[in-house]
Amino acid sequence: MSLPNLLPATTAFIQRAPRMLIGGDWVEAADGQTMPLHNPATGEVLCVVPRATPEDVDRAVLAARQAFDDSAWTRTRPRERQNLLWKLADLMQRDAELLAQLECLNNGKSAAVAQVMDVQLAIDFLRYMAGWATKIEGSTVNVSAPLMPNEQFHSFIRREAVGVVGAIVAWNFPLLLACWKLGPALATGCTVVLKPADETPLTALKLAELVQEAGYPEGVFNVVTGTGITAGSALTHNPLVDKLTFTGSTAVGKQIGKIAMDSMTRVTLELGGKSPTIVMADADLASAAAGAASAIFFNQGQVCCAGSRLYVQRKHFDNVVADIAGIANAMKLGNGLDPSVEMGPLISARQQERVYGYIEKGRESGATIACGGEQFGPGYFVKPTVIVDVDQKHSLVQEEIFGPVLVAIPFDDEADALRLANDSPYGLGASIWSNDLAAVHRMIPRIKSGSVWVNCHSALDPALPFGGYKMSGVGREMGHAAIEHYTELKSVLIKL
Repeated sequence: MSLPNLLPATTAFIQRAPRMLIGGDWVEAADGQTMPLHNPATGEVLCVVPRATPEDVDRAVLAARQAFDDSAWTRTRPRERQNLLWKLADLMQRDAELLAQLECLNNGKSAAVAQVMDVQLAIDFLRYMAGWATKIEGSTVNVSAPLMPNEQFHSFIRREAVGVVGAIVAWNFPLLLACWKLGPALATGCTVVLKPADETPLTALKLAELVQEAGYPEGVFNVVTGTGITAGSALTHNPLVDKLTFTGSTAVGKQIGKIAMDSMTRVTLELGGKSPTIVMADADLASAAAGAASAIFFNQGQVCCAGSRLYVQRKHFDNVVADIAGIANAMKLGNGLDPSVEMGPLISARQQERVYGYIEKGRESGATIACGGEQFGPGYFVKPTVIVDVDQKHSLVQEEIFGPVLVAIPFDDEADALRLANDSPYGLGASIWSNDLAAVHRMIPRIKSGSVWVNCHSALDPALPFGGYKMSGVGREMGHAAIEHYTELKSVLIKL
């Protein structure tokens, strides 16, 4: 396959058919099976990777278990864990263009955007988490111990690494999501088995190479590639896993959560979203329209917190929708290796069919397609689409589409905006566009979502916890909250 603008290192990585990393060894699947990866921009086969068996997953978990229980890793001091994460981040910085090109080829997103967004955010996050390695603290407690009134005690609370982490990530931000789980796990002293999404394992495999180069002991980080049904299920059910962390659909997350509860495995779930973008009458309407367009069309709308529901105060509704439609119609679609491309393809033919199916549902129900509403190939493209004249209870409004499809509905006043915004099974993110800070501060506590952005959308920072209310998940990524999710508390009481 001829691919333009690729680094020689990118081409070499793809052509050598990457293998899995288990316990320090690069291996094929136990039964020799492989699975093809497709370039979403062309539909062509990019390369093949191992299709892991349950036996492969069990070997990876055992390697992680042994590394946590028996190796020098457990004796690694906080400063050493910090420095290793810094070294890993430096290696990622060195190979940033290569990582971005792999992400583009495997996922379809713009390589230029991936380098300054996905890759740089991942690097920044690892550096942030490196700092936490030396700041994990316990506390001392002056206890009363009323059942032993004549005794003296020394009591303290330890925070300890949770153990072996089974991490399963989605295909929309493969590298960034992997680092969101890898960073706190390695900072706290855990070991990891990473199962990347079926469709997008390439940057996870390159990340594994960099982990080795950084000097981590064997078994601390393992990567198994394969299907969710086989490899993901085996990882979820393995009794040697102490914590499961999953980013993906709510349907799969609910299954993982139930399995985790059966064995009391610790679990965090970052799941789906249907995030509202609320444009108040006093907003800077040009900025709000541009922001709303970016909120839904960035990464082809394949963003868990994408602003896929637009609510605009009625008197400005038509103008804001027209401005967003104009932005959408002017966007250049194509192969993400072209730096002038503003939107790439969806991840797969299946996702293209799913997203276009929702647009067809809108047409059949009498909704108006303000712009877009078409699919094309080669590759898995859907034009950026805005739909109006839709009832709030329609599946277009209530269900996660995960594509470049915006549903716009007018509202009358602040109370109406809050009612519509909260009328969703999801609660991951929301944005308010307004210059009335009094109104903004009234609205923020009444919006049921894990993040609220004001005059921006999907603005992430390593220090801010990220996660959702309701069906959008359990627990938080990033910030100090991530450290809490990768550690256990142990109370100690010593009678003197």
